[in-house]
Amino acid sequence: MSEQHSDRRRFKRISFSAQTELSQDGQRWPVQLLDLSLKGMLIQRPEPWSGDASQPFAADIHLNHEAEIRMDVQLTHDDHGQLGFVCLNIGLESIEHLRRLIELNLGDPEELDRELGALIET
Repeated sequence: MSEQHSDRRRFKRISFSAQTELSQDGQRWPVQLLDLSLKGMLIQRPEPWSGDASQPFAADIHLNHEAEIRMDVQLTHDDHGQLGFVCLNIGLESIEHLRRLIELNLGDPEELDRELGALIET
């Protein structure tokens, strides 16, 4: 089993819609967020798209006027108009927002604990 396939099984994705921007080297793209996990995110590829897959991106997911999730991500796949990203770095405040968001959507604190444990192992 590939590592990517294994991650899909260990990290639940939640469908989530929020104002999201992707940036790299002074370029910014407003994007449609499709889903989110503790490991990364999936977006609809913006048009036009000129991102450099070999370099990291910054992702800003605006939850409300006071809270956002900000993370550094790396493009892992570009399939059928969708871009998948793995999280490289995320700040403490952002991880707390992401953790709470996933906890609310999973509805099972034990499942969240398992996912956090799996994230620490990777």
